[in-house]
Amino acid sequence: MPLTQWPLPVLCVPAALGALLVLHTATSSRLVCHMTNWAQYRPSSGKFTSDNIDPFLCTHVIYALSTINSFNQIAPIEWNDEQQFAGLNRLKNVNPALKTLLSVGGTVNGISPFIAMVAKIESRATFIKSVISYLRTNNFDGLNLAWEYPGHNGSEEQDRERFTLLLSELAKAFEDDARENRKTPLLLTANVAAFRPNIDRAYEVQKIAPHLDFINVMTYDYHGHWEAATGHNSPLYGSAMDSGTHIHHNINASISHWLVKGAPAEKLLLGFPTYGRTYRLSTGATGLGAPSNGPADAGPYTRTAGFWSSYEICAFTPGANVEWISEQQVPYATYGSAWLGYDDKRSFSSKVQYMTANNLGGAHVWTLDMDDFSGSFCSDGTYPLINHLRVSMGLPSKPTTTAAPATTTDPIADFCRGRPDGLYENPANEKTFFQCFQGHTYLQHCQAGLVYWDSCKCCSHP
Repeated sequence: MPLTQWPLPVLCVPAALGALLVLHTATSSRLVCHMTNWAQYRPSSGKFTSDNIDPFLCTHVIYALSTINSFNQIAPIEWNDEQQFAGLNRLKNVNPALKTLLSVGGTVNGISPFIAMVAKIESRATFIKSVISYLRTNNFDGLNLAWEYPGHNGSEEQDRERFTLLLSELAKAFEDDARENRKTPLLLTANVAAFRPNIDRAYEVQKIAPHLDFINVMTYDYHGHWEAATGHNSPLYGSAMDSGTHIHHNINASISHWLVKGAPAEKLLLGFPTYGRTYRLSTGATGLGAPSNGPADAGPYTRTAGFWSSYEICAFTPGANVEWISEQQVPYATYGSAWLGYDDKRSFSSKVQYMTANNLGGAHVWTLDMDDFSGSFCSDGTYPLINHLRVSMGLPSKPTTTAAPATTTDPIADFCRGRPDGLYENPANEKTFFQCFQGHTYLQHCQAGLVYWDSCKCCSHP
């Protein structure tokens, strides 16, 4: 299924010409960003909803998380999920190239909701029918399956085969839906495990890859406070401190295993965490592999022991001792008995270089709501990590808001003030048009030879 690349809007000829012309540029560089429906419950400046999303930041946004109910149908979890869906998908009025997906998964009483659903062809059919209806009704462009650690009570082999069947049936149903209703095919993607034993237990890689548009490898949570010694959450390579199975607890080992198992490189997306993992040091040692006993204190916004968002990390690192782990290409920081492994712009750059060298299909970020989305914590603008990632990947420049000098009034900058979000003609230049978003004005350019037509909200032939 073809993917489109920002910033080119959908362009069509006027209705009088009786045709629809869609212009897009294919890309192997996807920047897929997750948002979570529980971030809305964080206090004060940590609260995050779809209103906080920059529509030009990522090529795709995945809404996490929905579930599967007792009737084998996709279903919302939070009381206001569908309100959030609407807010997220309205962003496509501002950036028509943005793609949105709904993720389904999680656990119910500690058990994956997929397990019962995939067991029978009838229950899979019920699920698939509900997915297509739900995605179309809520204006999503695709489905993301959070099939990460399936299998229980010795059923791993059956579950692995049933997941393949589910994907095959979903892909066929999506194709049939698109053909019968003359719509763009829904995207089909998955979040998948990074640990080698889980990969081997959960996926028939060569069989599932053809059905997926892209595969988000969760290259994080390799180490954490559940271990008795410090280790980095998302190291690029192994360390001399690793032993036993820990020699595979790094990005290179995970990606290499997916490739060896038969996954196409261009479908694999490297995971970039916007959070770090903490430990409580138990001796005077402070380096990698230092003895530890549980997590450091929870952050004031994420409120999860052993886990800090990047905007909480900004308050910790200025007074901490910051070190770089050369062999793993990631930083860590210590202060008192607190030890933090995290990512910064330098480690993101190293991971992008790895991604490019291995011809991977792009990046996925967990999550939008843990970057400094408001720009009020790190003194580095909004979304400093993800914006750096976007630039490092060489993705097209985002549109900039026109700014007026402090002593004058700029009519262009003021154009969208008080106007609804959407596209508007520029009376001064028919080859350009305005996009309005939350009162800000973005100047967009039509492709060479085309002009903007307000009648179809599109660029077309003069």
